[in-house]
Amino acid sequence: MKRKIVEIDETKCTGCGLCANACHEGAIAMVDGKAKLVKDDYCDGMGDCLPECPAGAIKIVEREAAAYDEKAVQERKMAKMQEKMKTGGMALHPEGHTPPPGGCPGKAMRTFNRDTAPLPPRQDNSQLSQWPCQIRLVPVNAPFFQGAKLLIAADCTAYAYANFHQEFMRGKVTIVGCPKLDPVDYSEKLTEILRENDIKSVTIVRMEVPCCGGLEMAAKKALQASGKFIPWQVVTLSLDGKIIDS
Repeated sequence: MKRKIVEIDETKCTGCGLCANACHEGAIAMVDGKAKLVKDDYCDGMGDCLPECPAGAIKIVEREAAAYDEKAVQERKMAKMQEKMKTGGMALHPEGHTPPPGGCPGKAMRTFNRDTAPLPPRQDNSQLSQWPCQIRLVPVNAPFFQGAKLLIAADCTAYAYANFHQEFMRGKVTIVGCPKLDPVDYSEKLTEILRENDIKSVTIVRMEVPCCGGLEMAAKKALQASGKFIPWQVVTLSLDGKIIDS
């Protein structure tokens, strides 16, 4: 099929590797010191790698290529995430906290050892800049979307990551949702928001559990369907509140 896909000019590539790190799907790899598109079916054609290249060696072209394989990309991401957790001394389902076969990893019970000693008082203010903030409730043409940097976050992220307001919400319009609990397809609403407003950038923050992938996929689908080129990034948080992929 003929579709949009990344093309890398090896004569311009300096081998910095920034594009490979920015490619969330794993379509780009470093081979013999140069960036190469190694899997056509892993490239969604969105061009998240473009702004990362300091040499201008990457562009989007339209050519014959294998269709984007979303399922294969998600399976690769899950395998990569499990490997990271293993090397970090963690398991996706720690012993004693494994759900029944076929159960949702997001429902697996876990406890974390936290320092409960009192901390000095802090004067941090909330960085929520608008209301409503639920994806299902927010109006598509709300005035606060004009010229906004948009944060699309899974409900649990603000509870998992201690400094969420300052690091992720500050200076952004925040909308939240849970693809597991909300029986709707977010992509349609998000497409309208992106299409009808002057959104400057999109940041997606999700948890590591597989069900959170639905939010990421809905946002990426909306970015593609909007017909606009909007800079975007995905940040994945571990269950114990650490950034494990960005």
